Amino acid sequence: MQHFDLIIVGGGLAGASLALALRDSRLRIALIESRPPCRPPGWDTRIYAVSPANAAFLEAIGAWKHLDPARMAPIRHMRVQGDGGGRLNFSAFETGVPELGWILESSLMAGEFWESAKRQANLTLFCPAAPAALEFRHDAALLHLADGTALSARLVVGADGRDSWTRQAAGLTAIDTPYGEQGVVANFATAKAPRDTAWQWFRDDGVLAWLPLPGKRISIVWSTPDARADELCALAPDDLCRRVAEAGQNTLGELQLLTPAAAFPLRLIRVPQTVAPRLALVGDAAHGIHPLSGHGINLGFQDARELAALLAAAPPWQDIGELRLLQRYQRARREETWLLQGTTDALRRLFKRGNAWRPLRHFGLNLTDHLPFVKNALTRYALGAI
Repeated sequence: MQHFDLIIVGGGLAGASLALALRDSRLRIALIESRPPCRPPGWDTRIYAVSPANAAFLEAIGAWKHLDPARMAPIRHMRVQGDGGGRLNFSAFETGVPELGWILESSLMAGEFWESAKRQANLTLFCPAAPAALEFRHDAALLHLADGTALSARLVVGADGRDSWTRQAAGLTAIDTPYGEQGVVANFATAKAPRDTAWQWFRDDGVLAWLPLPGKRISIVWSTPDARADELCALAPDDLCRRVAEAGQNTLGELQLLTPAAAFPLRLIRVPQTVAPRLALVGDAAHGIHPLSGHGINLGFQDARELAALLAAAPPWQDIGELRLLQRYQRARREETWLLQGTTDALRRLFKRGNAWRPLRHFGLNLTDHLPFVKNALTRYALGAI
């Protein structure tokens, strides 16, 4: 039996960032992951928009300075448009900040986190490894790996994604609501440079986002019903380029496909209890959200930041697996998570195909665009809270 203070199951972005945030703590940490991250050839189709607040978090844990700036693109402008003519524009300069966010490849962050984790003195990596059994006792949690290795810790953190093994093994309930939609992702070369601008179109066939990549490139996420997603993924490259260009009103001219289209199912996942004695959940194990807001990874990073701060501040005599302590983490994260889940879900329903509220929703976009104090409040919330 190997003994630790903390076991993190899942070495993805949320789990690895939690481990890195505790690099200067007294805690002995075990990180369990099935396989190390790898960089795909060319550009990764899994792209995240990282808010300034979370860029600051990544800087604080020592990762941001090692990320290749040639693979990152700032967002300084955002253009939102409804299919009925409503428009809403955001500008970093009007808000008084350098950037609204940053576009980064998932594998870029994952690779840097992993390299930093391998150098971390208080961290032991178990990879490749898979959890097989989890047992909770009054004084410790016991985790058995598939290869027979036995570990114990005061606290186990589940950071193993939407279908979290840890969450299920602990008996925590997840309310999983499929949207009947998929997120279609692909990268394109563009005739015109995006110039630090992100676009989002609310259309009858879903929500289309164009995210800037360095140079004359964009990454797209098209959230659309299952049948339409399957149709898009089956298109020949030239046909897909034309379809995406037309849907985006040919804003950047002719497109050329850089990576094949792929799709992933969209689900709303609510987890009423994200903690239990000797257990806490972070990232997608704790919540699932529609990608139209781009908040998913930002919520996960803030989970990691909040939990790491709580654990690092605990005095040596404190049992970090005690439920009363962990409930402080749950309370700190619950309001923001439920607010963003509810708001995002409401927006998706409001702009859903055939919705009779179309004239009102587009009036709301235009009205908000002409109320600077409202627009700035929305922007500043996104900058500082997610």
